[in-house]
Amino acid sequence: MSITKEAKAGVIDKFKLHEGDVGSAEVQIAILTERILNLTGHFNVHKKDFHSRRGLLQLVSRRKRLIEYLRNKDYDSYKKMIEALNLRK
Repeated sequence: MSITKEAKAGVIDKFKLHEGDVGSAEVQIAILTERILNLTGHFNVHKKDFHSRRGLLQLVSRRKRLIEYLRNKDYDSYKKMIEALNLRK
């Protein structure tokens, strides 16, 4: 249910702001989005896995808080992230 090291490294490379960046809001949002998509696929097969569903809701809440932080801090970067991750319509 977790993402592989290669997938995580690819996400980090795509959204990092500078060399060695693994903790910026942009990278954290992208990693959380990848984990959320992975868990969503898991629930298509395992519909009654309610313990993992609680973890999914925690991930969604954490991503929501990070997105709000990024929107208040740097609106241009926020718009780029929303477009790149296809989060809002």
